[in-house]
Amino acid sequence: MPKLSRRVETFTDSVIRRMTRISDEYGAINLSQGFPDFSPPKELLDRLAQVAYEDYHQYSITFGAQNLREALAEKQGKAIGRPIDPETEVVVTCGGTEAMMCAMMTICNPHDKVMVFSPFYENYGADAILSGAEPIYIPLVPPDYHFDLEQIEKGFQSGAKAIIICNPSNPCGKVFTREELTAISRLVLKYDAFAITDEVYEHLVYAPYQHTYMASLPGMFEHTITCNSLSKTFSITGWRLGYLIAPEAVIEGAKKVHDFLTVGAAAPLQEAAVTGLHFPESYYDGLKSLYTEKRDYFLTGLDRIGLEHNVPQGTYFVLLDISRFLALPQFAGFTDLEFCEWMIREIGVAAVPGSSFFKEPVFHLIRLHFAREKATLDEALDRLARLAGLLK
Repeated sequence: MPKLSRRVETFTDSVIRRMTRISDEYGAINLSQGFPDFSPPKELLDRLAQVAYEDYHQYSITFGAQNLREALAEKQGKAIGRPIDPETEVVVTCGGTEAMMCAMMTICNPHDKVMVFSPFYENYGADAILSGAEPIYIPLVPPDYHFDLEQIEKGFQSGAKAIIICNPSNPCGKVFTREELTAISRLVLKYDAFAITDEVYEHLVYAPYQHTYMASLPGMFEHTITCNSLSKTFSITGWRLGYLIAPEAVIEGAKKVHDFLTVGAAAPLQEAAVTGLHFPESYYDGLKSLYTEKRDYFLTGLDRIGLEHNVPQGTYFVLLDISRFLALPQFAGFTDLEFCEWMIREIGVAAVPGSSFFKEPVFHLIRLHFAREKATLDEALDRLARLAGLLK
């Protein structure tokens, strides 16, 4: 057999999705891959049932159904304080994953440099490789996950074409402040670069923190490519509906890339999703309240059983510190991946090894999520209590 491309030798399959497969094999509670175990809003489901008997079963417009693009432009235009043209500044994609890949392939030439914060959502490194770019990793330093602005400037000075910002950040739950984003934006403008933002958790931000849209900052719409998704906002991760918002010149290129990557997102699901984009502001307030309650409930449970963790400012992820476990004789020589595999088999709870998110040698963290019903969280905490019992 001829050799495969060198690019596929430079990254692995998704560790997150691998953990789900192992979790399913052992019947564990899956707190690894971030999707809820409760239903989407009833209004979306009712509209989806209607759509099944309407004329939405053939190709939609390649770059997104007209009414969906108009609804996205209206919602996000209000959010950033600027009108968005649904014809020239929006592309609907097959999930936020394609949105990011589409953004990278639109702006990157082979050997271009792109800055990525570490820890990072695992797709970013692979996206850079697939688009021919070279990632430059900028550490987010725990426990507050701050960064050194000088390192970002050095990245731009070395020729970086863009910086990727996940806000709120997966996996650490950091919410970038307006001051931090303003400081980054000044460098983006100074070096005539791009900010590529991943804002899929825009509505999962916990008080007193607030979400700031990079595209809303002075002069930044023309330099920002916003990648987003409806998955987390409406609990429809399986619908695979994402989108790009960017200046017209970028969108013109992105339309071409998107067209030949996937042709278009599923037409019936696009039509059903429009319903959610017309929800009142109270829906998003309720979503924040729901996840604030889940976060507080789960973290209180972790405290009660004695497991160390960070406190996420946004998203529905929490990082658990397993240093004390790795120091026990029975785990001597274990990597965080091996620990997660053991935990699935013996404890019945699935997590993601933190090393899959860090460029730095970090092996003492694992990621859990709390987008689960209260009964599921209770059972997970009961099982994790058995884990905590090993420390006594």
